[in-house]
Amino acid sequence: MIAIHLFLTMYHEFFYKFLKMKIQPHFLKNRAYFFAIIFLCLQSFQNCIAQKKYTRLIWSDEFNYNGAPDSTKWNYDLGAGGWGNQELEYYTNRTQNVKVSDGKLHITALKENHEGSEYTSARILTKDKFSFKYGRVVARAKLPTGVGTWPAIWMLGSNIDSVGWPACGEIDIMEHLGRDLNKIYGTLHYPGHSGAHANGKTAMIANAGEFHIYEVEWSPKEIKISVDGKVYQTVKNSKEIPFNHNFFIIINMAMGGNFGGPVAADVSKETMEVDYVRVYQ
Repeated sequence: MIAIHLFLTMYHEFFYKFLKMKIQPHFLKNRAYFFAIIFLCLQSFQNCIAQKKYTRLIWSDEFNYNGAPDSTKWNYDLGAGGWGNQELEYYTNRTQNVKVSDGKLHITALKENHEGSEYTSARILTKDKFSFKYGRVVARAKLPTGVGTWPAIWMLGSNIDSVGWPACGEIDIMEHLGRDLNKIYGTLHYPGHSGAHANGKTAMIANAGEFHIYEVEWSPKEIKISVDGKVYQTVKNSKEIPFNHNFFIIINMAMGGNFGGPVAADVSKETMEVDYVRVYQ
Protein backbone atom coordinates (compact mmCIF):
# COMPACT_ATOMS: atom_id res chain seq x y z
CA MET A 1 0.00 0.00 0.00
CA ILE A 2 2.84 2.40 0.80
CA ALA A 3 4.43 1.74 -2.60
CA ILE A 4 1.14 2.42 -4.40
CA HIS A 5 0.65 5.62 -2.41
CA LEU A 6 4.15 6.83 -3.35
CA PHE A 7 3.54 6.12 -7.04
CA LEU A 8 0.17 7.88 -7.10
CA THR A 9 1.63 10.88 -5.29
CA MET A 10 4.39 11.25 -7.85
CA TYR A 11 1.90 10.69 -10.70
CA HIS A 12 -0.37 13.48 -9.44
CA GLU A 13 2.55 15.84 -8.84
CA PHE A 14 3.72 15.20 -12.39
CA PHE A 15 0.37 16.19 -13.91
CA TYR A 16 0.13 19.20 -11.60
CA LYS A 17 3.45 20.49 -12.95
CA PHE A 18 2.28 19.99 -16.54
CA LEU A 19 -0.97 21.83 -15.88
CA LYS A 20 0.95 24.75 -14.41
CA MET A 21 2.92 24.79 -17.66
CA LYS A 22 -0.43 25.12 -19.48
CA ILE A 23 0.00 21.80 -21.25
CA GLN A 24 -3.44 20.19 -21.55
CA PRO A 25 -4.20 16.46 -21.02
CA HIS A 26 -5.28 16.00 -24.67
CA PHE A 27 -1.57 15.75 -25.53
CA LEU A 28 -1.80 12.18 -24.16
CA LYS A 29 -3.35 11.19 -27.50
CA ASN A 30 0.21 11.01 -28.68
CA ARG A 31 1.34 7.58 -27.49
CA ALA A 32 5.03 8.50 -27.50
CA TYR A 33 4.41 11.27 -24.98
CA PHE A 34 2.22 9.00 -22.87
CA PHE A 35 4.75 6.19 -22.57
CA ALA A 36 7.58 8.65 -21.96
CA ILE A 37 5.63 10.05 -19.01
CA ILE A 38 4.91 6.59 -17.62
CA PHE A 39 8.58 5.67 -17.96
CA LEU A 40 9.70 8.79 -16.08
CA CYS A 41 7.17 8.16 -13.31
CA LEU A 42 8.29 4.55 -12.91
CA GLN A 43 11.94 5.58 -12.90
CA SER A 44 11.26 8.14 -10.16
CA PHE A 45 9.34 5.50 -8.24
CA GLN A 46 12.24 3.03 -8.47
CA ASN A 47 14.71 5.69 -7.33
CA CYS A 48 12.50 6.51 -4.36
CA ILE A 49 12.30 2.85 -3.32
CA ALA A 50 16.07 2.41 -3.79
CA GLN A 51 16.79 5.36 -1.53
CA LYS A 52 14.72 3.75 1.23
CA LYS A 53 16.60 0.44 1.15
CA TYR A 54 18.34 -0.60 4.38
CA THR A 55 17.45 2.33 6.62
CA ARG A 56 16.73 0.51 9.90
CA LEU A 57 19.71 0.67 12.24
CA ILE A 58 20.33 -2.79 13.73
CA TRP A 59 23.82 -2.39 15.22
CA SER A 60 26.36 0.36 15.78
CA ASP A 61 29.28 1.56 17.80
CA GLU A 62 29.38 5.35 18.10
CA PHE A 63 32.53 5.19 20.29
CA ASN A 64 31.01 7.73 22.69
CA TYR A 65 32.79 6.28 25.72
CA ASN A 66 36.36 6.02 27.02
CA GLY A 67 38.63 3.02 27.48
CA ALA A 68 38.83 -0.29 25.66
CA PRO A 69 36.45 -1.08 22.77
CA ASP A 70 33.06 -2.27 24.01
CA SER A 71 33.55 -5.93 24.94
CA THR A 72 29.91 -6.71 24.15
CA LYS A 73 30.60 -5.77 20.53
CA TRP A 74 34.27 -6.45 19.80
CA ASN A 75 36.80 -9.24 20.15
CA TYR A 76 40.54 -9.07 19.36
CA ASP A 77 42.79 -10.95 17.01
CA LEU A 78 46.14 -11.25 18.79
CA GLY A 79 49.66 -12.19 17.77
CA ALA A 80 51.90 -12.14 14.72
CA GLY A 81 52.91 -14.64 12.04
CA GLY A 82 52.29 -12.47 9.00
CA TRP A 83 48.52 -13.01 8.86
CA GLY A 84 48.82 -14.66 5.44
CA ASN A 85 50.38 -11.54 3.91
CA GLN A 86 53.87 -11.40 5.45
CA GLU A 87 52.78 -8.46 7.59
CA LEU A 88 55.22 -7.07 10.15
CA GLU A 89 52.97 -6.21 13.10
CA TYR A 90 52.14 -7.99 16.33
CA TYR A 91 48.47 -7.41 17.20
CA THR A 92 47.79 -6.59 20.86
CA ASN A 93 44.91 -5.43 23.04
CA ARG A 94 47.05 -2.87 24.89
CA THR A 95 45.77 0.68 25.25
CA GLN A 96 48.93 1.85 23.48
CA ASN A 97 47.56 0.17 20.35
CA VAL A 98 43.80 0.38 20.70
CA LYS A 99 41.52 2.63 22.75
CA VAL A 100 38.39 4.72 22.60
CA SER A 101 38.64 8.38 23.54
CA ASP A 102 37.29 11.76 22.40
CA GLY A 103 34.36 10.00 20.73
CA LYS A 104 36.51 7.90 18.41
CA LEU A 105 38.23 4.54 18.12
CA HIS A 106 42.00 4.90 17.86
CA ILE A 107 44.14 2.09 16.43
CA THR A 108 47.83 2.97 16.66
CA ALA A 109 50.76 1.19 15.09
CA LEU A 110 54.05 1.62 16.94
CA LYS A 111 57.58 0.86 15.86
CA GLU A 112 58.95 -1.27 18.70
CA ASN A 113 60.43 -4.69 19.27
CA HIS A 114 57.64 -6.85 20.67
CA GLU A 115 57.67 -10.63 20.86
CA GLY A 116 59.99 -10.79 17.85
CA SER A 117 58.00 -8.33 15.71
CA GLU A 118 59.14 -4.89 14.54
CA TYR A 119 55.77 -3.20 15.02
CA THR A 120 52.68 -3.47 17.19
CA SER A 121 49.12 -2.61 16.20
CA ALA A 122 45.53 -3.81 16.76
CA ARG A 123 42.79 -5.72 15.01
CA ILE A 124 39.27 -5.82 16.43
CA LEU A 125 36.33 -7.80 15.08
CA THR A 126 32.70 -8.60 15.81
CA LYS A 127 33.16 -12.34 15.31
CA ASP A 128 31.10 -14.30 17.87
CA LYS A 129 29.50 -11.00 18.96
CA PHE A 130 27.58 -9.79 15.92
CA SER A 131 27.05 -10.93 12.34
CA PHE A 132 24.40 -10.27 9.72
CA LYS A 133 23.26 -11.15 6.19
CA TYR A 134 22.51 -8.33 3.73
CA GLY A 135 22.34 -4.68 4.65
CA ARG A 136 24.41 -1.55 4.64
CA VAL A 137 27.59 -0.86 6.61
CA VAL A 138 28.66 2.76 7.04
CA ALA A 139 31.89 3.87 8.73
CA ARG A 140 33.42 7.31 9.09
CA ALA A 141 37.19 7.12 9.39
CA LYS A 142 40.42 9.10 9.22
CA LEU A 143 43.39 7.14 7.88
CA PRO A 144 47.14 7.16 8.56
CA THR A 145 49.38 8.30 5.71
CA GLY A 146 52.80 6.92 6.62
CA VAL A 147 54.44 4.77 3.94
CA GLY A 148 53.92 1.12 4.85
CA THR A 149 50.62 1.57 6.70
CA TRP A 150 47.69 -0.58 5.59
CA PRO A 151 44.43 0.25 7.41
CA ALA A 152 41.25 -1.62 6.55
CA ILE A 153 37.55 -1.89 7.35
CA TRP A 154 36.28 -5.19 6.04
CA MET A 155 34.13 -8.29 6.55
CA LEU A 156 34.57 -12.05 6.52
CA GLY A 157 32.02 -14.84 6.22
CA SER A 158 31.07 -16.21 9.63
CA ASN A 159 31.66 -19.73 8.37
CA ILE A 160 35.40 -19.15 7.92
CA ASP A 161 36.32 -21.68 10.64
CA SER A 162 34.51 -24.47 8.81
CA VAL A 163 35.13 -23.65 5.13
CA GLY A 164 38.30 -21.54 5.27
CA TRP A 165 39.32 -18.57 3.16
CA PRO A 166 38.44 -17.55 0.44
CA ALA A 167 35.47 -19.96 0.44
CA CYS A 168 33.91 -17.94 3.26
CA GLY A 169 33.99 -14.75 1.19
CA GLU A 170 35.59 -11.40 2.02
CA ILE A 171 34.25 -7.88 1.47
CA ASP A 172 36.81 -5.09 1.78
CA ILE A 173 34.83 -1.91 2.42
CA MET A 174 37.98 0.18 2.64
CA GLU A 175 41.70 -0.44 2.28
CA HIS A 176 44.33 2.27 1.95
CA LEU A 177 48.09 2.08 1.42
CA GLY A 178 50.45 4.72 2.75
CA ARG A 179 52.65 4.13 -0.30
CA ASP A 180 49.77 5.10 -2.61
CA LEU A 181 48.11 8.04 -0.88
CA ASN A 182 44.42 8.79 -1.31
CA LYS A 183 43.62 5.68 -3.37
CA ILE A 184 40.83 3.68 -1.72
CA TYR A 185 40.39 -0.01 -2.54
CA GLY A 186 37.00 -1.76 -2.55
CA THR A 187 37.44 -5.49 -3.11
CA LEU A 188 35.70 -8.86 -2.98
CA HIS A 189 37.62 -12.10 -2.44
CA TYR A 190 36.08 -15.50 -3.22
CA PRO A 191 37.10 -18.75 -4.94
CA GLY A 192 38.62 -17.97 -8.33
CA HIS A 193 38.94 -14.29 -7.42
CA SER A 194 41.17 -13.90 -4.38
CA GLY A 195 44.51 -12.42 -3.43
CA ALA A 196 46.16 -10.75 -6.42
CA HIS A 197 43.24 -11.91 -8.59
CA ALA A 198 40.48 -10.45 -6.41
CA ASN A 199 37.51 -8.57 -7.82
CA GLY A 200 38.40 -5.00 -6.90
CA LYS A 201 38.32 -1.38 -8.00
CA THR A 202 39.69 1.88 -6.63
CA ALA A 203 38.58 5.46 -6.06
CA MET A 204 40.63 8.59 -5.43
CA ILE A 205 39.73 10.91 -2.55
CA ALA A 206 41.00 14.37 -1.68
CA ASN A 207 42.80 13.63 1.59
CA ALA A 208 42.80 10.25 3.30
CA GLY A 209 44.18 11.95 6.41
CA GLU A 210 40.78 13.61 6.93
CA PHE A 211 37.47 11.95 7.76
CA HIS A 212 35.56 10.25 4.93
CA ILE A 213 32.56 7.93 4.83
CA TYR A 214 33.17 4.38 3.64
CA GLU A 215 30.19 2.20 2.85
CA VAL A 216 28.99 -1.09 1.41
CA GLU A 217 25.42 -1.93 0.39
CA TRP A 218 24.99 -5.69 0.17
CA SER A 219 21.85 -7.36 -1.17
CA PRO A 220 20.92 -10.70 -2.77
CA LYS A 221 21.27 -8.97 -6.16
CA GLU A 222 24.49 -6.96 -5.85
CA ILE A 223 27.25 -5.58 -3.66
CA LYS A 224 28.05 -1.88 -4.01
CA ILE A 225 31.06 -0.22 -2.39
CA SER A 226 31.28 3.56 -2.10
CA VAL A 227 33.22 6.43 -0.56
CA ASP A 228 31.52 9.70 0.37
CA GLY A 229 28.36 8.51 -1.36
CA LYS A 230 30.04 7.73 -4.69
CA VAL A 231 29.72 4.09 -5.76
CA TYR A 232 32.89 2.88 -7.48
CA GLN A 233 32.62 -0.90 -7.25
CA THR A 234 29.55 -3.00 -8.07
CA VAL A 235 29.51 -6.79 -8.19
CA LYS A 236 26.46 -8.84 -9.13
CA ASN A 237 25.59 -11.27 -6.35
CA SER A 238 24.41 -14.83 -7.05
CA LYS A 239 24.18 -18.30 -5.53
CA GLU A 240 27.50 -19.13 -7.20
CA ILE A 241 29.56 -16.81 -4.98
CA PRO A 242 29.79 -16.89 -1.15
CA PHE A 243 27.96 -13.69 -0.27
CA ASN A 244 24.64 -15.07 0.88
CA HIS A 245 25.33 -15.95 4.51
CA ASN A 246 26.26 -14.05 7.66
CA PHE A 247 29.40 -11.89 7.82
CA PHE A 248 31.21 -10.16 10.69
CA ILE A 249 33.13 -6.85 10.72
CA ILE A 250 36.87 -6.26 11.17
CA ILE A 251 38.85 -3.05 11.72
CA ASN A 252 42.65 -3.18 11.73
CA MET A 253 45.87 -1.52 10.72
CA ALA A 254 48.55 -3.75 9.25
CA MET A 255 52.13 -2.73 8.65
CA GLY A 256 54.04 -3.69 5.52
CA GLY A 257 53.37 -7.05 3.95
CA ASN A 258 52.70 -8.14 0.39
CA PHE A 259 50.19 -5.36 -0.20
CA GLY A 260 51.36 -2.69 2.22
CA GLY A 261 54.91 -2.73 0.90
CA PRO A 262 58.09 -1.72 2.75
CA VAL A 263 57.66 0.54 5.78
CA ALA A 264 59.51 3.84 5.58
CA ALA A 265 62.31 4.28 8.09
CA ASP A 266 60.75 7.44 9.52
CA VAL A 267 57.42 5.76 10.36
CA SER A 268 57.34 5.21 14.10
CA LYS A 269 53.75 5.98 15.14
CA GLU A 270 50.64 6.06 12.95
CA THR A 271 46.99 6.20 14.02
CA MET A 272 43.71 5.28 12.35
CA GLU A 273 40.60 6.95 13.81
CA VAL A 274 37.03 5.72 13.43
CA ASP A 275 34.14 7.99 14.36
CA TYR A 276 31.42 5.34 14.08
CA VAL A 277 30.42 2.04 12.49
CA ARG A 278 26.72 1.50 11.69
CA VAL A 279 24.82 -1.42 10.20
CA TYR A 280 21.39 -0.97 8.61
CA GLN A 281 18.86 -3.44 7.25
